[in-house]
Amino acid sequence: MNDDIKRLGTGTRMSEGVCYNGIIWVAGQVGKPGDSVAAQTQTCLAEVDRILAAAGTDKTRILSAQIWLADIADFPEMNRIWDTWVPQGHTPARATGEAKLAAPAYRVEVIVTAALK
Repeated sequence: MNDDIKRLGTGTRMSEGVCYNGIIWVAGQVGKPGDSVAAQTQTCLAEVDRILAAAGTDKTRILSAQIWLADIADFPEMNRIWDTWVPQGHTPARATGEAKLAAPAYRVEVIVTAALK
């Protein structure tokens, strides 16, 4: 077993991603405050792609995803973007729920766990 922990985008409060034992945990990603749900979802997913690439992996290796919406009524709008982004045949286990996010202008947050290559 590899005991090395690799942290990506480490700040004072959190890291964007943490790699350990063949897995990467990606911190919750949000879009630009005030943007539409679709635009925020696109930004979240682009950030997930960026962090996964920095770890040497990609979205085909996502094991699970959690999506938080400020308003569950936005589920169809978020799904329209998700469905064009997620590679068919590589869809992860996923849960979506409604929650108060860090600021009222955030409408979507995406958290993923993926296998490293």
